[in-house]
Amino acid sequence: MSVMPKQSGPLFDYAGLFDRQAKQLQEMVQRVYDNSPFYRQKLDQAGIKPEQIRTVKDLAAVPFTTKSELRLGYPLGLQAVPEEQVVRIHSSSGTTGKPIIVPYTAGDVDVWAGMMARCLRMAGVTPLDRVQVTPGYGLWTAGIGFQAGVERLGAMTIPTGPGNTEKQLELMEDLAATVLIGTSSYGLLLAEEINKRGLRERIRLRTGIFGSERWGGKMRARIEEMLNIKTFDIYGLTEIYGPGIAIDCDYHLGLHFWSDHLLFEIIDPVTGEQLAPGQQGELVITTLTKEGMPLLRYRTHDITRLRLEACPCGSPFPMIDRVLGRTDDMIKIKGVNIYPGQIDHVLKLTQGASSEYQIILTRVEGKDRILIKVEGQAGYDPALVAGECKRNIKARIGIQSEVEVVPCGTLPRSEKKSKRVFDLREKNI
Repeated sequence: MSVMPKQSGPLFDYAGLFDRQAKQLQEMVQRVYDNSPFYRQKLDQAGIKPEQIRTVKDLAAVPFTTKSELRLGYPLGLQAVPEEQVVRIHSSSGTTGKPIIVPYTAGDVDVWAGMMARCLRMAGVTPLDRVQVTPGYGLWTAGIGFQAGVERLGAMTIPTGPGNTEKQLELMEDLAATVLIGTSSYGLLLAEEINKRGLRERIRLRTGIFGSERWGGKMRARIEEMLNIKTFDIYGLTEIYGPGIAIDCDYHLGLHFWSDHLLFEIIDPVTGEQLAPGQQGELVITTLTKEGMPLLRYRTHDITRLRLEACPCGSPFPMIDRVLGRTDDMIKIKGVNIYPGQIDHVLKLTQGASSEYQIILTRVEGKDRILIKVEGQAGYDPALVAGECKRNIKARIGIQSEVEVVPCGTLPRSEKKSKRVFDLREKNI
């Protein structure tokens, strides 16, 4: 399939953007001070009056909001509107403690559906499409968020939800789905099953929209080739709205985010210092228009940067890089900090390496060891692929590693998110 060439355009006008966001920011800070006991106490303790926050630069004095604070507020300690204005709640999974409960007003639901519809339009979805939505429904934000966006756009929703691959493939064929939405891991699993069963000529997919986990260029290329579709990377967090706050366009230069509703900062994850556009760091989000549970300087732990250039697609919305990883997913080994996304980049450079990998960390006689298990493409010598991959890891990341190349399809597939990192060092002590 044809791929639009990547190219750089003129610089994006961030000064103008921050000027436009200043009035929304001032109104948002005053609103949370007036209506949120949590933020009133937080700002009072920091000695900050709402009128002191006039610009993005002034935000540097405002304390961050963290996930642990949201958990401590369980269930509705950060709600900033009267009970009668809350029409829905969603929640995080709570796998590492109490879940985060997020209340939504009718306005929040409307804004979220609008942002999601923008994402779908950017991915080329039209009212003539039939959209198969495979993420989960219920308390999780994904399924219902995508469905609301599809319905706002006027396309047909096929709300299959997660799992049951047999049924997914049956409905995909019988209802002639043209757009597939899910995690990239499940997209890969379905693509492999479609090819294994010889269904490709009977499937009508033309577009895939994948999110909820980071995925690299090799995985994108494999899914696109196996299904003959275009793919798009969608981004979001339950705490903010859910998926749909950013997506890439046909140029794949970065993810466009909806800056009329969200203010993005990049900070140094260690010092908390604001970083200029173009510098890589941790994404911090302020919700400019959210009502039920607005967030002021929320630390996402996602590593990215504000892209300097304006996109050739002509969108007025700025871009961030695809997320490299999370600060809490960072691996420290042999004195070097590694993000799983760096391995994705190495695989993209390594001829004969496929998209799937695992990082296995062990400790032997007090020394850390790192093994990268990589699926190899058919027709390539595994020893040569392993050697090239080792050299690329040394050149690009700066560490010596062991590399084991295994046959394609050997590593586990997932209907949700793939587990990439296995840190066994504590067990080896």
